[in-house]
Formats: sequence, C-alpha cells, structure tokens
Amino acid sequence: MSYRRLRTVAEAIPDARALSRSASALTALHEWAGPADPGMATLASIHYNLFLGSLLDHDHEDRDLEPYVRMDRIGTFLCTEAEHGNDAVNMETTAEYHRDSRRFVLDTPGPGAAKWMPNTSLTGGPKDAVVAARLLVDGHDHGVFLFLTPLSDERGHLPGVRVERLPHTSGAPVDHCATTFEQVSLPHSAMLQGDHGRLSPDGEFTSSLGSPRMRFLRSIGRVGMGKLCMSGYSLGATRQAVAVAVRHGAARLTAGMTRGQRVPLMAHRSHHEPLLDALATTYAATLLHRSVVRQWEVAGTAEREEVERLVAVTKGWITWAARETMTTCRERCGAKGLLLTQGIAGQLAANEGTITAEGDNQVIWVKAAGELLMGGFTPKPPSETAPEQRSLRDGAHLQDLMADIERVWHERARTRLRAPGTRGNPMVRWNGAVTPALELVGAHAHRLAGEALLEATDRVAAEEAERLHDLHRLFALRQVAAHSGELLAGERLTAEQVRRLPDEIERVVASLEPHALALVERFFVPEELPGSDPAGLPDARPETRLEAVAESERNAA
Repeated sequence: MSYRRLRTVAEAIPDARALSRSASALTALHEWAGPADPGMATLASIHYNLFLGSLLDHDHEDRDLEPYVRMDRIGTFLCTEAEHGNDAVNMETTAEYHRDSRRFVLDTPGPGAAKWMPNTSLTGGPKDAVVAARLLVDGHDHGVFLFLTPLSDERGHLPGVRVERLPHTSGAPVDHCATTFEQVSLPHSAMLQGDHGRLSPDGEFTSSLGSPRMRFLRSIGRVGMGKLCMSGYSLGATRQAVAVAVRHGAARLTAGMTRGQRVPLMAHRSHHEPLLDALATTYAATLLHRSVVRQWEVAGTAEREEVERLVAVTKGWITWAARETMTTCRERCGAKGLLLTQGIAGQLAANEGTITAEGDNQVIWVKAAGELLMGGFTPKPPSETAPEQRSLRDGAHLQDLMADIERVWHERARTRLRAPGTRGNPMVRWNGAVTPALELVGAHAHRLAGEALLEATDRVAAEEAERLHDLHRLFALRQVAAHSGELLAGERLTAEQVRRLPDEIERVVASLEPHALALVERFFVPEELPGSDPAGLPDARPETRLEAVAESERNAA
C-alpha cells in the first residue's frame, strides 16, 4: 500500500528533479506525507532524497534518470552494514576495478558487511540502488564511493544479489532487508563521480580531496538533507498529535466541580497544562526547523560545516521532543489514544525510526558536542544589567537566561576536559566531559528554538503576536525553571525570581488556555484526516461542543 501511495505522490509531482534539489520542498513533503503514511514517507525519503538526490549531486549529464523520475524503477540507498552503522566510513563492501574489462566487481566479503537494512525486497516492483563501497584499483584503497547497482527486475533479484527480509520493526511497515553481493559486475559508468573522486576508464584516479574520510562524507552528502527530512516527518506527526489531543480535550465532556456539571476536559488545568507545553514546544520546533532549512539552502562552502552541525543538533532535538510530545498527547486522549486510527500511537512508534535514521541522535549529538567545545561555539557573555532590574515577562531577558544556561554547561565541560590527572588519556578526559557537553547541545537547541519563536512575533498581526509571545514565555520559562539552581548560583536569577517562577508559569498557562484550539488550527491538520475526529463522536465540532456544555450547565442549574 505504501508503494502504491508513493506512486500516487509521484504522479502529482511536476518536477521530481526540482523536488530533490529543494530542501524546503523535500522537507515539506515529509511533513505532510508522514502523518498520512509513515511507511510511504520513508520510501519517499529514500527514493527522492538519498537515491535520486545522490545521482543529481554527482556527474549525471550522460545518465538516464527518467525511469526514476517516472518511478518505473524504485531507488534505494545501501550504505550502513551489519557491523558498520555510525562508523560507516570503515565499511567492508568493495568495488574492485578491472582495467582490462573496464568494469567493477561489487562484492560482500563477509556477513558483517551485509547492507543493513534498506528496502531491497521485490515488494514495490523493480529496484536499483546506490551502493556505498570501497573503491579498489590495483589493490589500492581510494576510500568509499557510491555505485549505481541494479537489484531486481520483473522476474526477481538479479544474479549475485542476495536479499533476506528482516523481521518487522515496531514503526512504519517497510520492507527492511539484509543485502549482500557476490561478484556483481558493474560497468565503469556505475561509479557516481565528482570533483571529490573520478576514475578514468583506464583506471586513473583523481580527487580534489586528499582525505578518504572527506571523500566518503562528500559522497554521502545527502545524509545531511536526510536529517532535515527526518525532522520534517517528526514535526508533521507531532503537529497532528497535538491537534488531535487538543480537539479531543475540547470535545470530550467530563465532570465539573459541582454536582451535575459537565465541562470539556480542556477546562481542567491538570489536562490542558501539559498540552499547552506540548503546543509551545511544537511551535518552537516548527519555527526552528524553518530557520535551519533556510540556512541550509543559502549556505556556501565556508558555512557548510557549521550548518551541518546545526542540522544535526536540530534533528536530535526535534525528534526527541516529538517522542515526548506525542507521549503526552497519547496520554491526554486516554484509551482512545491507543487506537491506531487516532493517529498518535502508531506515529509514536514510527517516530523511533527518525531518532535512529540518518545518524543516531546520541552519536550525532556527541559529535556536535565535541565540535562546540573545540571552537565551534562561543558563549554569549552575560548581560551587564543586574537580574533584579529585569523581568521574567521580557522575552529578551528569557533568551539571555537560556544563553546563560549554555554558558554554564560549556564552562563545566571545558573544565572537565582540563581536569588534573587526565593528561595522556583521551578516553578518560572525554568521558568526564561528555555529560555536560551533551547538556550544552540541548541548551543550545533550546535557545535557538526560543529565538526562532520570539523572532516570529515580528511577522504576524498584533493579536497573533501576543499569543506567540505567550508561547515563547511558556517555552522559555520551563527551560529556565529546569536550570534555576545553576542560574541562582551564577547570580543570573535572584532568589525572589526563583520563587516567582511557578507563578509566572501559571499566569502564562492561564493566558493561553482559551486560545489552545485556535492555536492548533494554525497547524492545518484537516478534520477528515484518518484519526483526526478525536472524540469519536458523530459531531465533535466546536459549536456542538459549546451547545453541549450550555445544555449541561442548564441541567445543573
């Protein structure tokens, strides 16, 4: 079904090449396809981004891409191996070039080198793949490059291609497989070439990069875009979950505080406060993602490393936040939240894939943490204005406090790196620093998300700006409250301000509650989407809900 839906999407796309080249279009596809069918979104991500995008990013003028544009053949991407996931640069699959025949021989040297776990089964029709393999010429290893490899046709898998279906995962139903190659012959044109690596038909290798690692990273550059796509899918699923949960709370009636009274679930602070937190986080995450996509699209060579780190930080924060937010929304929908047709429980399971895909969150955050500590980040200096002269209702002050939190963790991690007795033992040094360094990455993501949300208040009408200011205050106050001890010890908050934090949060929650339904309608999650009638009632429209409340109050009176 997901493959059929993928072809339906393909028929509606006017220019598949333009889609694959555009970060904003490609991530938008994931935001909307994911909530409809996470399996289809996964297949679209592989075909349009990893496969077709890789072909377009390399020399392709003489390559016929029409079968992939029309989706006569499905494209897939084979990089990681059974024993080489996040250390894929050390993969074992080889593509040995033979000068006499001018052909490559693609081979899997052992079980640990099986490509794991792309969608290479016969489901969905004929498929081709770009396969990451070590380029060997006359016994010399030039590093990892991509090779366009036919996998199957209408009759089955091609000679030398061995495919084993893997057990089902808990998330999206995709035909994950383990794939190996036994002396598969490929023409010279199979190698995806560019300035980072070219091989002449005579077997002469040239590259603008001296490092095999850099050649590999350039070859699989589409993984960076993939992080943006995974974040986009999580955002779409999160917005749907929040919309379903808030609509459910607005439509479902429950006991009030007096005999016979019936009120919506959302009338209770214990019900709506967690959802308002989820709403604030989702707004911040969406606006952060928009900002990062724009930066990705305009980044030049000089900015690419910094932007790629920003993409990794954003991907980890958004997909982890999606898990937490969707869990909250599922619980607020009670037993109905367990139904797959409600659009939350299934998405919650599928979101686990985004946390691991295109770079495991923990691993890419560890890498980002090291880069932030070693010159990739300069903490903002503390404000010269005394904290007692600033207000917890001032968005700029809240942003400064979140910058203070960054500085706390940055200083702590740097101190740990220089701890006495660790000289000459890099593992001990890093193990001592990694925990505060990861806290730094999380604080960095929070500040950037808050910044994106606060900046959005300047782009909307006054009434909407007030709501966004409230969302920003709630989002920022939660982060400040979680680190209030450090801020107090560092004299960035006064004791009185720490005592007032719960009341400030209460004030902004009370201000937002009447607008929760209107705020989720800005997500444009359609009522007719499967699972979007959260109350399971014949008519859960807001006006019907209000009529029911009025009738309940009349009966109580």
